[in-house]
Amino acid sequence: MANTNLGSVNQRSYDAIVIGSGISGGWAAKELTEKGLKTLVLERGRDVKHIVDYPTANKMPYEFEHRGDMSNAAREANPILSRANAWQEDSDHFFVKDNEHPYVQKKPFDWIRGYQVGGRSLLWARQTQRWSQYDFDGPARDGFAIDWPIRYKDIAPWYSHVEKFAGISGNRDGLEELPDGEFLPPNPLNAVEDHFRKSLQEKFEGRHLIASRFANLTKSTPTQLAQGRSQCLSRKLCRRGCPFGGYFSSNSSTLPWAEKTGNLTLRPHSVVHSVIYDEEKGRATGVRVIDSQSKEAIEYYAKIIFVNASALNTNLILMNSVSKRFPIGLGNDNGLLGKFVAFHNYNTTIRAEFDGLPEFATFGSRPGSTYIPRFRNMFRQETDFLRGYATGFSARRNLSSNRSGIGVDLKESLLNPKLGGWHVGAHMMGETIPKESNTVSLEANKTDSWGMPLLNIDIEYDDNDLKMEIDSLEQLSEMFTAAGFTNIKTTHKHQAPGIDIHEMGGVRMGKDPKTSLLNKWNQLHACKNVFVTDGACMTSTSTQNPSLTYMALTARAANHAVEEMRKGNV
Repeated sequence: MANTNLGSVNQRSYDAIVIGSGISGGWAAKELTEKGLKTLVLERGRDVKHIVDYPTANKMPYEFEHRGDMSNAAREANPILSRANAWQEDSDHFFVKDNEHPYVQKKPFDWIRGYQVGGRSLLWARQTQRWSQYDFDGPARDGFAIDWPIRYKDIAPWYSHVEKFAGISGNRDGLEELPDGEFLPPNPLNAVEDHFRKSLQEKFEGRHLIASRFANLTKSTPTQLAQGRSQCLSRKLCRRGCPFGGYFSSNSSTLPWAEKTGNLTLRPHSVVHSVIYDEEKGRATGVRVIDSQSKEAIEYYAKIIFVNASALNTNLILMNSVSKRFPIGLGNDNGLLGKFVAFHNYNTTIRAEFDGLPEFATFGSRPGSTYIPRFRNMFRQETDFLRGYATGFSARRNLSSNRSGIGVDLKESLLNPKLGGWHVGAHMMGETIPKESNTVSLEANKTDSWGMPLLNIDIEYDDNDLKMEIDSLEQLSEMFTAAGFTNIKTTHKHQAPGIDIHEMGGVRMGKDPKTSLLNKWNQLHACKNVFVTDGACMTSTSTQNPSLTYMALTARAANHAVEEMRKGNV
């Protein structure tokens, strides 16, 4: 029974409830509060306030016990987390440890999480590319998944809306396959990156290398200054939390903005148990919460509910939201909740050396790198696998010292490092095909510390993924060779899904309630006042980093939710 002695129902009632405070939850909070709705944001983790709660932000390397590396003991205690590149001594406090929040792996899956206010928006890679018309057309054209209920024209103005507020740098490249946005000035390419760009342009039709589009402020506009954010200083310490607000996060941007309206209530330490469905009213009326510290059960009420707990946790919450009307999960009339989960595939990398352009060098740091948009199967089917992959590329020239000497010779060498040659590297980001066999479900007989059923993850790669991985190494090797790169080395990592973070699906959008859970406005078909706008809503994954699309879908859905609420339709 929920505790009803925590004040009256009115004191626990709001216009809107948002579950989760990460990238999409923060945007839901901003949009709803700006439009005048009293909004409760529930976060299962601890509070993290911008600037105040970034304990390592300004530490020097020597101030860390292990100079930034995780200890062997910590890695042995966290075999899953230890595979996450961003988990280091300076960011350890922002990651969920393996034993704190267990889950069941029917097949190997590395689930990397950040349970705190801001979620993984404190840790993301900040790469932001729009989808194109071809991406939304993909399922209908290629015959996998189901047709998206929206197209690029539906979301384009919302991309612009979030880009202007968040601050996205980039060039206007004029590519059909990667639409331009509302950009701040880009970081320039270095000499070898520009050399590779020219090589692709001359020798490979339809393949383009562009400056990365990313959510670091190369310039502070009045919009970002009003948020209290300043220009990125290129420290490349983003994973610590940026006290300058140089990159976009919920903590530095959307949540403080929502708080300024006076309409925001933020409640950390709130593990959402389920969404409450009222059989008589035929709608959701609130959310059941377990206080993570006291273990008390509390109910909160609202007219509209946004579920933005991150893709897999959103699936978990909806599956745990059972009632007489929805015995197998809220809105799950077709039994598809938790199915057709997909993700991105980073299973291959390639590196090489370059002896040219010795008159140029790289110094200092720079967020972002360069990006090659998908070129396989973009406008026609040309391979024996479906869909394709994007590529991240970077080049760097480092200083190095000869450490083989002793005495004065060694001292002189260390004090006078010399430039080495150029090193280049690239990685794939492949689209996986949503399949009914890739599922998440509830492990009813196993629960966590708060009595919640554990999530059972049953996800794996398939033959399509393997063919794509092989092709990426072949094509990149060919492109590297054509550019004059030497000593080319390829790596086929064969890592488990999940470590690449971009999990999507399980509560997919669609036109038909028989084959999807959400409509074109991200509403549950069978429960119109519940919205899902995080990764769980995705019908397919494309190859772009997904966070910008989550933000745009959230802003669009929030605007629609307020309009419908004021009309009395939800």
